[in-house]
Amino acid sequence: MKKIISLMMALMLSASLLAGCGSSGAGDAAQTEKQENGTQEEQTADPVDVRVAALKGPTAMGMVQMMDDVDAGNVDTENYTFEIDASADLVTPKLIQGEVDIAAVPANLASVLYNKTKGGIQVLAINTLGVLYIVENGDSVNSVADLAGKTIYASGKGSTPEYALNFILEKNGLDPASDVTIEWKSEHSECVSALAQDPDGIAMLPQPFVTTAQAKNPDLKVALDLTEEWDKVMENETEKSRLLTGVVVVRKEFAEENPEAVADFMDRYAASVEYVNNNVEDAAKLVAGYDIVTEDVAVKAIPECNIVCIQGEDMKEQLSGYLAVLNEQNPESVGGALPGDDFYYIQ
Repeated sequence: MKKIISLMMALMLSASLLAGCGSSGAGDAAQTEKQENGTQEEQTADPVDVRVAALKGPTAMGMVQMMDDVDAGNVDTENYTFEIDASADLVTPKLIQGEVDIAAVPANLASVLYNKTKGGIQVLAINTLGVLYIVENGDSVNSVADLAGKTIYASGKGSTPEYALNFILEKNGLDPASDVTIEWKSEHSECVSALAQDPDGIAMLPQPFVTTAQAKNPDLKVALDLTEEWDKVMENETEKSRLLTGVVVVRKEFAEENPEAVADFMDRYAASVEYVNNNVEDAAKLVAGYDIVTEDVAVKAIPECNIVCIQGEDMKEQLSGYLAVLNEQNPESVGGALPGDDFYYIQ
């Protein structure tokens, strides 16, 4: 009897072990299937909505190839939407309120927004170097000193154009508040209209609006390249900097939640900038199609617009130097203080 009982217990133990092995195998298989399904889900994850704003000018011009790809249905990695605004004043509240994820803004405004949002804005890239010029109908301006006593039509008060002009005037011994009269307009197009009505008019304009103005008035000439004037001033400075116009920024919250989408945008944006600079005539057609400027203006203006996509440490070095100059001139121009290292989005 004892032998029979022992035999039965041995059989039951074997069955239990076999059942346990079967259970473990099934569990492993289920786990493997779950992991494979998870990987497939990651690979086929829904695209992220990426809302992008650019300004009507070089920043939007650099994006046209990317915008065209999106509109043609050739981009399925993310859900991109674009808007082109006439001024930074329209973009700022949308960034702060989270209605826009990525935007092209004046370089100093990026720092102002960083301080205002307590670090909620980061810079992805420098997108435009110096594009500011002094133009005139006559032939009275051959140096910065010649601007003394003149009236200058300009737009961009409170942003890069104002601070760049003030810096260059001051470094050349002129007081922007008393030695010149700066008549501020809300948009560049208003400066062009003012020039057309004033035979002796002088204006500070960026490209492509210089080319637009010259198309309307062939006698209009470029008197000063403010990028060159900035470089002349820097010859006597210990710490060098470059005149910058615009940058591309991202909401920090969006970047932290969607690093893959940010990387996708930057890859496509860099490719778009390269396309625009290397295929001027084709890019000009796209620029006209998005009603930024006409095709004939774009063909002439693109080579003068200094459209770039400078990222990483190079971006940080150039931008931090430029902001340091503005901060020394007027801390409020950068939002009261220079931004911290987290301002620069470097991957």
